[in-house]
Amino acid sequence: MRRSKVLERLRGGQTVSCFKVNLKDAQVAEIAVLSGFDCIWVDLEHIGQDWSIINAHIWATKAHGADLMVRIPRGPYSDYIKPLEMDATGILVPHIMGLEDAKKVIHMTRFHPIGRRPIDGGNADGSYTMLDFNEYLESANQERFLALQIEDPEPLAELEGIAQLDGFDMLFFGPGDFSQGIGAPGQWDHPLLIETRRRVAEAANKYGKFAATVGSMANLRELLDMGYHFVSIGADVVGLKNYCQDIVKAFGRTGETGKSYLEHL
Repeated sequence: MRRSKVLERLRGGQTVSCFKVNLKDAQVAEIAVLSGFDCIWVDLEHIGQDWSIINAHIWATKAHGADLMVRIPRGPYSDYIKPLEMDATGILVPHIMGLEDAKKVIHMTRFHPIGRRPIDGGNADGSYTMLDFNEYLESANQERFLALQIEDPEPLAELEGIAQLDGFDMLFFGPGDFSQGIGAPGQWDHPLLIETRRRVAEAANKYGKFAATVGSMANLRELLDMGYHFVSIGADVVGLKNYCQDIVKAFGRTGETGKSYLEHL
């Protein structure tokens, strides 16, 4: 099975750069990986993209040795495993709400002996049946990453229990929804948000998981010093918006709108 660049770097003590792609054209993902990003993040939780678009992004990244992470919708189990069978290198599961929720996700997305992910083996991740059956199961558990997103206050009481679970790789802190969940939307300097960002990193590191989050150039060094190993920094829509507005300003028109939350972090 194709090895994960993200896991290789993380297991080697290195950091991982990730770039979020909202636009449908896979050439955007290809430009980002040619520029040097380790991982591309595409989204099915908030963006109405069909599977053929996800497949194109997977091809665009793996053609250049990079990884692709799909944030899945919280729907039926097939939505969890389909990106993996298409040969995405990892999935991000949003809104983990507690210990039992995390256990169920691991059970659905990992093969024996960790879980009971449904088996096919005839798709891209199994080299279209060309991988030995047991090698396929073992490689999928080792070379495909599972990130659990902590972005609500509810799971904090069980955070250490979640971090201790076997079968997943990353705890991913999401500040946007978390700020809303604590009744302080957009208050990036709120004490509870700052404390929780630190707690997630500490729990991940304490129990042998990798800490992941979103950030910006303004706080990248702070996040790395805090113990984060995987940082999604930048997005295609933010870059395109800023580029267009700079051009419009050069023509003597304002063309400015407020910053996205990714630029405030």
